[in-house]
Amino acid sequence: MSDAIREFLSRGSFAVVGATNKRDRYGYAIFKNLLARGYRVYAVHPTLDSIEGEKVYPSLSELPEKVEAVDVVVNPSVTEKVVEECHKLGIRYVWMQPGAESKAAIDFCENNGIVCIHDTCVMHHSL
Repeated sequence: MSDAIREFLSRGSFAVVGATNKRDRYGYAIFKNLLARGYRVYAVHPTLDSIEGEKVYPSLSELPEKVEAVDVVVNPSVTEKVVEECHKLGIRYVWMQPGAESKAAIDFCENNGIVCIHDTCVMHHSL
């Protein structure tokens, strides 16, 4: 396991941007997987109120606390906006799920001191 993955998974609080209530989508599976593993995790989706009783927040800026790490499960153009929001909020760990990454988002992270993991799924790794 890489040091970046170990660092990401050892954070105390997470947000899943792109969490969804659609059970056949990765945004649902990843959110539920992190919860089941005992992480403190927040769901972020601009149009949902809750996922199976868990409150959903419209953006990272509206979370009740600053999270330490963000898992992104959205299209690449949205990921590019999310990493900018992470930078503004001082969030230093971002995991871009396969299909969410773009060269621009990865470059932004690397140029702004954000640890960026991509090309692998968070559900395939544990501490």
